[in-house]
Amino acid sequence: MSVHSQAHLAYLALERLIVTLKLAPGMLLTEKQLIELAGHGRTPVREAIQKLAWQELMEVRSRVGLQITTIGPDDRAHLMQTRQKLEPLAASLVAEHANADTRRAMKECASEMSRCADAGNLEGFLVADKVFDELMEEACPNRFLTAALAPLQTHARRIWFASASVERMRGSVERHIEVIDAIALADAEGSAAAMSALMSYLAND
Repeated sequence: MSVHSQAHLAYLALERLIVTLKLAPGMLLTEKQLIELAGHGRTPVREAIQKLAWQELMEVRSRVGLQITTIGPDDRAHLMQTRQKLEPLAASLVAEHANADTRRAMKECASEMSRCADAGNLEGFLVADKVFDELMEEACPNRFLTAALAPLQTHARRIWFASASVERMRGSVERHIEVIDAIALADAEGSAAAMSALMSYLAND
């Protein structure tokens, strides 16, 4: 496995711990602790730390260590304000440009989300949601759009999890599946509308 692949796996492991608040906002950690938590070597974990710092989920503090960023009182409103504008555009572009393999993978992701909803598995849903976001990123031809969205999505997952319930998850899964179904049909307009409905639900629930 390449260092880049290991770095991505290290990132996913640490991102999941941050999103599910196992690494709590404001928590101080050392590089050694993160290496142990990620289960990967120093070089991949350092790359993961760089990405998390760029996404403003972690702050590298000289002579102090690594600190998980806190959640500000206006973060949720500002995140959703931005996502409501950008996510429908991304959905319409993905509907136009995704290949057959990506559409198939998204349908599998929808099935996994449904299983998590049935089982009341909040953390499993967040893993599936991350897979969905990465499939969207891979299929979207506008790299500036995906670069803007990636950190917003991770911050939104963390804020969502902080007050999550099974009922809210099920509402989110239902709307995610509507987006995925429209993308599978290559319906750009329908995908944008479904994504807009999902964003409105997340902003108001």
